[in-house]
Amino acid sequence: MRQSETGVTQGGQAHTGGQYPQSAECPKISQVLARVGEKWSVLIIIMLADRPRRFSDLKRSIGGISQRMLTLCLRGLERDGLVKRTVFPVVPPRVEYELTPLGQSLREPVTQLATWAKAHLAELDTARAEFDRREALAQRQHGDGREWNGQARAGGAANGALSSRR
Repeated sequence: MRQSETGVTQGGQAHTGGQYPQSAECPKISQVLARVGEKWSVLIIIMLADRPRRFSDLKRSIGGISQRMLTLCLRGLERDGLVKRTVFPVVPPRVEYELTPLGQSLREPVTQLATWAKAHLAELDTARAEFDRREALAQRQHGDGREWNGQARAGGAANGALSSRR
């Protein structure tokens, strides 16, 4: 089988060398991407990029995050070795969170992702509005949103190539 420039061999087999993950690595890579790609984790990493912060400071700075979600995200980031939690022996207890060296290594890619998102907000909003307009039109034309080769079809998934557009 001949390897293509995209890293996939002819016949659909995955490329196993270079920068592409081997199949055994894929589940682990998926777990890492799920953690660092999760919206709250990205915001936490950005907030901790410059200095350690207390829990209340993070909660106040990250709009819309609940106390429970912030706790869960911080614990997950700590478990993955990206965030260090330090408890100071004072009354009342003081806890600070900071990026570990591994977490610091995420600063640049996460910042680039945030910069990209900010630069393309208008395009993303336009694309979403256009998609929603097409979906609403299809819903009005076809009733339940299901299609058969572009045409509304009754009877559900038992008819073969039926798909849902929701």
